[in-house]
Amino acid sequence: MQNGNGLYITRGLFTEMLLDRQLQSEIAEAYSRYQKKDWGDLCEDDKAVNGEAIINGDRILAAYETSKGRIYIITDNTKAEPQVTTVLFASEY
Repeated sequence: MQNGNGLYITRGLFTEMLLDRQLQSEIAEAYSRYQKKDWGDLCEDDKAVNGEAIINGDRILAAYETSKGRIYIITDNTKAEPQVTTVLFASEY
């Protein structure tokens, strides 16, 4: 599913979100953290790579734990517009 800002949620995650209010809240919190450049449950090296990716236009990855398992938020941070961000279960990666 997509919103108007280039944000996609995979079908598997979206289906689970429809059935689980807690998961909806957890995804919203994770995305809020992501927007603040809080990359979640990544090692320090991966967090540093994200910092470089913001400057260089590379892929940005973050990981967060939810009650339904780990999710990733990934942005294709190329210089092209619009940027595309995808939220998915780790198992869908």
